[in-house]
Amino acid sequence: MPLEIIVIVFSSIIGYLLGSVNTSIIVGKLFYKADVREYGSGNAGATNVLRTFGKTAAIAVVAGDFLKGVLACLIGRYVFGEINPGSGIFLGEYFAGFFAVIGHNWPAYFNFKGGKGVMTSFAVILMFSPISALICLGAFIVIVAVTRYVSLGSMLSAVLFLVMAFIFKEPLPMLLIGTLLVALIIIRHSANIKRLLAGNEKKLTLKNTKER
Repeated sequence: MPLEIIVIVFSSIIGYLLGSVNTSIIVGKLFYKADVREYGSGNAGATNVLRTFGKTAAIAVVAGDFLKGVLACLIGRYVFGEINPGSGIFLGEYFAGFFAVIGHNWPAYFNFKGGKGVMTSFAVILMFSPISALICLGAFIVIVAVTRYVSLGSMLSAVLFLVMAFIFKEPLPMLLIGTLLVALIIIRHSANIKRLLAGNEKKLTLKNTKER
């Protein structure tokens, strides 16, 4: 079996298993005796946790979702290394990061019903291309501050990542994986897009509602 195939298979498995550790579900069940997927938008992510359980829980979820994306990429990078020494191309990192997001969205441990993968995706692209990711973070903060729509900020900053990655001439395999990550974010926000167009998308609030 070619080395590239081995790297892709094993890094994908590692990434998926790490990504499936869905922090929002764990925090909700462990500390609030509730499944966040049964409240609000039904999404197992930081925004719904913020609205349902409050700021402390949301901070814990953001940290967990971020760390698992970083950890998946680090394992992929340092276990499998560069596909060719000196090439700067880390297939293990790219696939481990991508599948960490897949695991977050469709977690094996929680009936394949997870979140939208925004924070884990940010962690992954930060590992892929730090400057591009930080520019996107700045854009996200500005968009959310102005509109108070987290979904809009997430989608627009995701698209911006691709633009920045092209500008910085990142490796083709990373660009392809980045494109898939952006597509996933937009697909997972399809319901939000409909609500944005209809004018009834929920705006960001720091109040927890815990509405079913």
